[in-house]
Amino acid sequence: MGLVERRQRQKEEVRNSILTAAWEQVLAEGWASLSIRKIADAIEYSVPVIYSHFASKDAILLEFTRQGFQRLIGQIKESALCEKEPAERLEGIAQTYWQFAFDNREYYQLMFGLGIPTCETANHIVEMRQFSEVITHTINQLIAGGPNADADVYLKVKTYWSILHGLVSIQMIDPTAATNKQNTAVLHDAVSGFVKALTH
Repeated sequence: MGLVERRQRQKEEVRNSILTAAWEQVLAEGWASLSIRKIADAIEYSVPVIYSHFASKDAILLEFTRQGFQRLIGQIKESALCEKEPAERLEGIAQTYWQFAFDNREYYQLMFGLGIPTCETANHIVEMRQFSEVITHTINQLIAGGPNADADVYLKVKTYWSILHGLVSIQMIDPTAATNKQNTAVLHDAVSGFVKALTH
């Protein structure tokens, strides 16, 4: 292995160790506790070394946000996009989204902790844009086949996403509010109502 390749591998190893230490910190203490100093102490490097890989703590958060959306879109492609009918696809996306949220709470809290991400944020994260595009394409197909062909697709996308995020947030804030089975039924009814409003 040449010198350039060795340096590149070492750089990647340090970057990965930074992310691993950051993630362990989040699992132990939550996102609010994350700090560059704690990461540096955990991997026994100086703070400037951390900054040579990530310009700020926000850059680390952005990387985890990207990873979260990468996981989410991967799961949606595996489980939901096999459905041919747009209405069934929206139902599948909703169920996968719900499952992802509770299987990956730390990721979800970062990805959606402040609500639905802004367009500016989406422009920086390819995976987030892909997630939005999957929903937009499916809703567009649903609108095209219904009586409201002139409906604002982007408004409908926000409505759909708000339904998903709202129901997940309620359950995360008060997990004793209802059983998972009951909430899944509520999710199904909400998505069915959304689809019906577009197609009737």
